[in-house]
Amino acid sequence: MPGRPYGLICPIACACEILEPRWTIQILTELWNGSTRFNDIRKGLGNISSALLSRRLKEMEALGLVERIEDKAKGTVDYFRTKKAINLEPAMNALAEWAQCNIEAEIALSGADASTVMWGVRRKIDLAELPRRRAVIRFHFRDDPPPKYPHYWLVVEPGAELPELCSLDPGRDVDLYVETGVVSLGAIIEGRSSVEREIERGGLFLSGDAGLARSMDRWLRTSVYAAFEGIVPLS
Repeated sequence: MPGRPYGLICPIACACEILEPRWTIQILTELWNGSTRFNDIRKGLGNISSALLSRRLKEMEALGLVERIEDKAKGTVDYFRTKKAINLEPAMNALAEWAQCNIEAEIALSGADASTVMWGVRRKIDLAELPRRRAVIRFHFRDDPPPKYPHYWLVVEPGAELPELCSLDPGRDVDLYVETGVVSLGAIIEGRSSVEREIERGGLFLSGDAGLARSMDRWLRTSVYAAFEGIVPLS
């Protein structure tokens, strides 16, 4: 456990000493979302370096927040939340609800990274709502300045557990073209807006397969945090 910079016996201060180091809560959230492998955790967090992620995971393991499971036969390492970390869920949900209902959408979403948003979109695809064939959906982010990778392709293969996410053209025929921005797409996922509303306000343009376009609000699921009452919408 790190030193006690606050010099307080307040339990909230004590919790902050453990959870305040940058990326600690975000790593726990990514583990909560289902990532267990190092590279998947890093992709889900976006801007964290491999060195910092490795250091944080070791610190969190020492604090009893993370359990490291190595399978020497397969040569794999997985990270899982401990019971101590799982017991944080009510507090993390409370923080999420406060942010959703008290922070303006533009402020909450404007700092998001396109690659991180798309990694989240990949997990939000409801495969049961897509055709029983290969489906290719291309996303183009029109933000100014443009992101490092402005184009992403989701390739959905029949029987796959998750779509394949590509930042380089996979060479497949595209079924649906999605033109949007980080804030607009993030607002849809987080329940700050909707597919219909973003189309109306010009934050989302769809072209290509009419069936895929009409059903986007079904195959693109929203965050669990989108169900809170009193969420501040995107203006």
